[in-house]
Amino acid sequence: PAVAAAMRLGAVLSALRPALPLLLGLSLGCSLSLLRASWSHGAAEERCLAPGPPAPPARGAPPEAAEGRPGPGHEDFRPRIVPYYRDPNKPYKKVLRTRYIQTELGFHERLFVAVLTSKATLNTLAVAVNKTVAHHFPRLLYFTGLRSAKVPHGMVLVAHGDERPIWLMYETMNYIHQHFGSDYDWFYIMQDDTYAQAEQVKALVTHLSINQDVYLGRAEEFIGGDEQARYCHGGFGYLLSRSLLLKLHPHLDSCRNEILSVRPDEWLGRCIIDFLGITCVSQLQGQHYHTYELAKNTEPEKEEEEEFQAALAVHPVSEMTLMYRLHKQFSRIQLDRVYQEIQDLQMQIRNLTALTPAGEAGVTWPVGINAPFLPKSRFEVISWDYFTEQHLFSCPDGSPKCELSGASKADVSEIIESAVEQLNRLYQPLLRFSKRQLLNGYRRFDPTRGMEYTLDLLLEAATQKGHSHVLAKRVSLVRPLSKVEIIPMPYVTEATRVQLVLPLTVQDLDFVANFLDMFAMNTLDTHDNALLTLLFIYHPYDAQRVGQVDVFAGVKAMVGELEKRYAEVKIPWISVKTEVPSQVKLMDIVSKKHPVDTLFFLASVWTEINMEFLNRCRMNTISNWQVFFPVHFQEFNPALVYRGEQTASSNTDFLRDGHFDRHSFAEACFYNSDYMTARTKLAADILDRDEVLESMEVFDVFLHYSGLHLFRAVEPGLVQKYTLRSCNPRLSEELYHRCVLSNLEGLASRSHLAMALFEQEQANST
Repeated sequence: PAVAAAMRLGAVLSALRPALPLLLGLSLGCSLSLLRASWSHGAAEERCLAPGPPAPPARGAPPEAAEGRPGPGHEDFRPRIVPYYRDPNKPYKKVLRTRYIQTELGFHERLFVAVLTSKATLNTLAVAVNKTVAHHFPRLLYFTGLRSAKVPHGMVLVAHGDERPIWLMYETMNYIHQHFGSDYDWFYIMQDDTYAQAEQVKALVTHLSINQDVYLGRAEEFIGGDEQARYCHGGFGYLLSRSLLLKLHPHLDSCRNEILSVRPDEWLGRCIIDFLGITCVSQLQGQHYHTYELAKNTEPEKEEEEEFQAALAVHPVSEMTLMYRLHKQFSRIQLDRVYQEIQDLQMQIRNLTALTPAGEAGVTWPVGINAPFLPKSRFEVISWDYFTEQHLFSCPDGSPKCELSGASKADVSEIIESAVEQLNRLYQPLLRFSKRQLLNGYRRFDPTRGMEYTLDLLLEAATQKGHSHVLAKRVSLVRPLSKVEIIPMPYVTEATRVQLVLPLTVQDLDFVANFLDMFAMNTLDTHDNALLTLLFIYHPYDAQRVGQVDVFAGVKAMVGELEKRYAEVKIPWISVKTEVPSQVKLMDIVSKKHPVDTLFFLASVWTEINMEFLNRCRMNTISNWQVFFPVHFQEFNPALVYRGEQTASSNTDFLRDGHFDRHSFAEACFYNSDYMTARTKLAADILDRDEVLESMEVFDVFLHYSGLHLFRAVEPGLVQKYTLRSCNPRLSEELYHRCVLSNLEGLASRSHLAMALFEQEQANST
């Protein structure tokens, strides 16, 4: 038995031997943790039970921190619940919120640029500055001492009326503080004989802290002054922070009266030093303000010094042509830097892609550009458009072939030229290519990467020995999507009054009641800032019998009922007699009866007005800038879509059984002043040929006779019930054809039409 027990014990130990280190580690860890817990508990008890006053806090620590609570510096990080209380004795006042969160949070724009100019250089150097770098800065103004200066085109000029240099600087600083001091973080002051690299200046301010008082530029010593004090040379420009400008403004009057100087930059530097104790510096927070002084008869194209290439500002620029040459040279330098950065990034991408599971096969072409879109079904396939050097075989109007012109022709010419240039860069000096003919061209827009091109080129290849040979070569090119930029737009609000204009014919009488009901419910009941004007279009025959039978008597009665229900509302109407209701002629009549600042919404009788769309009409229409032509959603014929079944009424399906009618231009939002300007140009073009107006719509007037942006987009807020429109054959062929297409495409989708034909064939066969 003893031997058996020993054998069993040995078997157990051999089985537990692999787990012995784990068991020993667990037991040792538990023992140490229990021992430490007993020590901590004992120390805590002693601390809590110790008699006498509490121990003083550590040196330099606040009392709250000694007690385990956050100190005064951490109060902002502790959440606080502020109870809402409204005095019942005071009337309720609606809180007005700002339109942009940037305004409410107090954000500022980044950079404001002021250019000091004079009578002698306003039309020369100032114009050169405006044509080279002005459009790269977010906001740039020109300041001069002239009293009544003629402003060159495209420039914003502030005239102070005194040509003394010190007075000009004083008035400029006052003006900047008064009008822009609360809107911008940085202020860059330069002269018109200075060339500044706009992109470098903008990059500089993004690396500087806005909380410091900054006076940055080319530091110069005062003549006979303190060796430590420096002022920023005005010829090379200088940068001021917003905090410094706010502190400097109260002392400008004292500086004007007490400081005597000939140079305005010295005067400003002395003012900043005397009253703020801040001297000019050429480097700050690791950022250097590099400048370059041009010598006489300098040729910018031959300047290869690092100091020149790194310069933010170059001075003095003596003439306009030199300014343009400097801009060309610095643009070339910046472009070479960008190309080198692209090559470096592409090399890094190749090296890193080789380490991925896909290996070198995972490298996309071009390197660094997104891979082409991969469709998941045949409905997502992006089609290619075929073109030649003369024609395009995918036309906007749906025709199979149209002439290549305008932007499309320029695009094709540029892409062919770029293809030949890339081939020569690749094969030179062994071969030299020249284009003979474009055999085939294909292009498509891939939203994930940009515009793709495939070209079949007939080329003539010449060798170094003079031999030539004609060959065909296929090349592929990509015009990638560049950096997305936010286009600056004028500020608009939703408080603008909208003037609805509704033309009515005899064929529209059945739909007027629904239009007026929706207008009353969505605008009059909600007190929306919108008015309505009706335009009764009488046929000559109906106009002669209006004394006996007025075809619009029922509509006028409905308007009278609305005016009785809403006492403060007046709905005027205008009667017009015509056989051809031209949209332009009708708008001419309405335009003359309203002020120039009126915002028109040209509606149709099938439109269901709602507040959501009216707000978008206000926001998308900008006076002297943009007009809005919404594309309404047209519901299909319910007899074909549902075929006796119940119509879908859920809110999620309200845009399901229909389509956006791109053939209709009946709805439009525009300002009366913009229409009158475009209409004046149209009148000068057509002279007295009024029959031309019958072939035009308001959209054509703005498209061909205004320089405004035409914003045309789908509008889900405009939903129209199905109805078969009556197309007037007396209109132009294009307008009549567009109306017929709108009716045909508005019947039903292809699947619904196919099902209807299938059911009809089945019914006929039985």
